[in-house]
Amino acid sequence: METETSGIDVLPAATASIAPSQTVYLVDASLYVFRSWHAIAPKFFDHAGASVNAVYGFTRFLLDFAEQAKPTHVAVAFDESLTASFRNAIYPAYKANRELPPEELKRQFAYCKEVAAALGFVVLRDISYEADDLIGSMVALLRPRGFRSVIVSADKDFGQMIGEHDRQWDFSKQYSYGPAGVMERLGVHPHQVVDYLALTGDAVDNIPGVPGIGPKTAAALLAHFGSLDDLLRRIEELPYLRLRGAAASYARIKQHREQALMSQALSRIALDAPVPQESDQLIWRGPELATVDELFTRLKFGPMTRARCRGLLEFSAKR
Repeated sequence: METETSGIDVLPAATASIAPSQTVYLVDASLYVFRSWHAIAPKFFDHAGASVNAVYGFTRFLLDFAEQAKPTHVAVAFDESLTASFRNAIYPAYKANRELPPEELKRQFAYCKEVAAALGFVVLRDISYEADDLIGSMVALLRPRGFRSVIVSADKDFGQMIGEHDRQWDFSKQYSYGPAGVMERLGVHPHQVVDYLALTGDAVDNIPGVPGIGPKTAAALLAHFGSLDDLLRRIEELPYLRLRGAAASYARIKQHREQALMSQALSRIALDAPVPQESDQLIWRGPELATVDELFTRLKFGPMTRARCRGLLEFSAKR
């Protein structure tokens, strides 16, 4: 088991120091839908005979999450801006390396949104903003109101949103980390994550960064200069640093300065996405059993799954 001294610890103990009413859980839903799609064999079918393997896995994840976290405030964010993100206006090739989900998976995504809503979770989605932006906007909105956020995701981009009391929870691996964990994983502080990604790029999202600048070099540069803006302003200092490959890094950054700035804009999580404005809108009151029964009948889910939903409703009623 990893400990807090390394920046990483296991939940739910990690949330014990903050009153539960002041913790909001923000779930990066699409990640867990895709994982279920790839991990679970297509042996589950709905009333029409269509595969629902991803829906089954995602439902199981949400139930596991709710039983373990016992959230008071929670939202589940989905990606719908697959080709219409505001980032595509900045860089048309943004995420162009990704294949669009097949129709079968799109149909299952629709089911997954129904499941999340039926279980009583607020569903966040937008055509122009990604799940990262919806989650980041909730963090930024609620932090001044005394909430700490637990972001349920394995995406390294969320490191930029981790404040002093916030956590990121990789649910599949069952560990969480705060600011110290961001430093341990990436070699930079949370406020430097955007600039780190601007230098290294991100192959997953097709963000170019600066060719030839890898994670170690990016971390070393930011440790010295503090930020990308200061690095660019003081770029003439770079060749004289006692840094391996300093001269080559100088030439690369000089040549790709504008690309680095564009990558910075692409990597920064937006904080102005349309999200619920009142914390009470995120209060979790448990599953809607009538809706769950109708939906699970269509999905042909068995009695064990329904029993878990009833258990969650009983818990939320006692809270």
